Amino acid sequence: MTEPRADAPMPAAFIGHGSPMNALEHNRYTSSWRAFGQSLPRPRAILVISAHWYINATAVTAMARPRTIHDFYGFPSELFDVQYPAPGLPDLAAEIADVVEPTWVGADLDSWGIDHGTWSVLLHAFPDASIPVVQLSINAYKPLDYHVALGARLASLRERGVLILGSGNIVHNLGGMNPSFADRGFDWALRFDEQAKSQLHSAPADVLTLLEHRDYDAAVPTPDHFIPMLYFAGLAGAQEVADVEVLVEGCAYGSLSMTSYTIGSRCGPTAFDLGDTSAGLTDVPADETNM
Repeated sequence: MTEPRADAPMPAAFIGHGSPMNALEHNRYTSSWRAFGQSLPRPRAILVISAHWYINATAVTAMARPRTIHDFYGFPSELFDVQYPAPGLPDLAAEIADVVEPTWVGADLDSWGIDHGTWSVLLHAFPDASIPVVQLSINAYKPLDYHVALGARLASLRERGVLILGSGNIVHNLGGMNPSFADRGFDWALRFDEQAKSQLHSAPADVLTLLEHRDYDAAVPTPDHFIPMLYFAGLAGAQEVADVEVLVEGCAYGSLSMTSYTIGSRCGPTAFDLGDTSAGLTDVPADETNM
């Protein structure tokens, strides 16, 4: 990691995390996550909005030692053996509650921890698991504009050394997945992914115009994986100039976007020869355990 600049806020990112198997894989996506982590000043803490903590409330983990959650089924035993023993930071829960007022945020002392939407990425970005990790839940009862606005309210945490990550997938249609499209996207998925990129570059605060896109219903059949990107858009829109950069882009299995973005970072796309991603992955079940 680089030395921090005293006058610069901590970068933020949205990561298209895809299958839990990415925790064990070495591909162009995981390579980009590693490069991103190495490019950053050391964060005071990492706040993650993961698609997999999708509940009926807005809450933040507030335990000193969050457990590693294996919130999936049917995957190889090696994936269930993974542990990410990062500490928590209970004081950050109160800090988050302060900066997002008047929005209410509860403190979760024991029900959640670090789910695979978080640790599958952090295993690559921060493999030593020494930086405190806190998760913010996605309140499934709130409209989409609530999440954009809440992301904007979190922006001041970047000035306090907190790295904010959204972890989901802009295009996430599990029913449409096709193993023969291992590292490709269907035309409709590519169109929506490209429109999302254009919107994040030009006017991230207006990200909900994506709901009017002709491919929205196919790309976002459920909102859980889409919403973490809305937090990132809120963060980007809170800046005077949106300096959104693509970290890595692409689609997998036809209907899954792996595209990731950063703000405040100059870690560009990482060169990596992906090779044949279909080998060894065709028998892996779809990740659908958050619903």
